[in-house]
Amino acid sequence: MDSSWSSSAAGLGAVDPQLQHFIEVETQKQRFQQLVHQMTELCWEKCMDKPGPKLDSRAEACFVNCVERFIDTSQFILNRLEQTQKSKPVFSESLSD
Repeated sequence: MDSSWSSSAAGLGAVDPQLQHFIEVETQKQRFQQLVHQMTELCWEKCMDKPGPKLDSRAEACFVNCVERFIDTSQFILNRLEQTQKSKPVFSESLSD
């Protein structure tokens, strides 16, 4: 299920609210799984020199730091996008000037 399908389904107006909620929840799950996959891939490439039976303390510290920075960066970007959206003038307001 992709977000374009859920957007077009939501635009129909006659969609069952429970179905709409289910689609939104599943879309959020999919986005979260994609985020975890990106983080795992990025941190694995950055921190894992050679896989072994145990994780050494250097690699463990690297993974912890990498995940924390990934989360911090993601949160920063979301906050910045939210601020940008709030600061944009509404289309009807810009026409009334």
